[in-house]
Amino acid sequence: MKSVLLIGQSNMAGRGFTNQVEPIIDERIFVLRNGRWQMMDEPIHSDRAVAGIGPAASFAKMWVDAHPNETIGLIPCADGGTSIDEWAKDQMLTRHAIAETQFAMESSDLIGILWHQGESDSLNGNYATYSEKLKGLIDYLRETFNKPECPFVMGLLGDYLGQQGFGLSAPEFQHINTCIQEVAQQKDNCYFVTAQALTPNPDGIHIDALSQRKFGMRYYKAFNERSNVDVPLNGEENIESKLTKKKYTKNEKMYMLIAKLSRNQISYEDFEKQMQSLY
Repeated sequence: MKSVLLIGQSNMAGRGFTNQVEPIIDERIFVLRNGRWQMMDEPIHSDRAVAGIGPAASFAKMWVDAHPNETIGLIPCADGGTSIDEWAKDQMLTRHAIAETQFAMESSDLIGILWHQGESDSLNGNYATYSEKLKGLIDYLRETFNKPECPFVMGLLGDYLGQQGFGLSAPEFQHINTCIQEVAQQKDNCYFVTAQALTPNPDGIHIDALSQRKFGMRYYKAFNERSNVDVPLNGEENIESKLTKKKYTKNEKMYMLIAKLSRNQISYEDFEKQMQSLY
């Protein structure tokens, strides 16, 4: 199995509304939960009760479709509302991400790190030291994991920030974006992904579900091609057709039925009938 570490703040953890996009169900995609690789379901993170759709699921779906005979595991360690200082090498979030990743590496090969963070630092001139702090984190993680060439993909902040709702708290987001682009230019195997044309939830700060699907595909393109993605991808308007399966395996159908029963979306009688039809 290959694995990918997910770190940053809420837009990596995901706040897109789960009822606004079709679910991504694929038995080749796993999430590390409670020390076990479990088949991915969204939300991937559980940092807050409001966790929802983030970019990782569509990233992973693109990856397994390009590597049909392999599996990928996601290591969710992002935490909403956090600043770059909370990702310093001696801080709890970084220590937790390292512990989870080292555990995951016992049964997987770490192939990349996805980062999205900066809204919390888009004020009070915090951008002045942002680049150096981010470069320090990249170096520290690569050294700790003994992966000096590990790709590090960074999402830029949405251009909708600074306009309404909670987004008004991030007036200096363009400066943070400049910092991230500088890091991508200065560090080997570091790439940025544009947030151009992505749209937010009504709160004005969190990327909505459909845009998160697009964002994840942009992350994958940067990772796969080892290059920056500075414009939206062609065909993003048809994104859900690229991510949703037309035919599910038996295991995936069983997984979806159990999920429906657990969420009280079908009766137990219907559950039994549909389960029996799978055998």
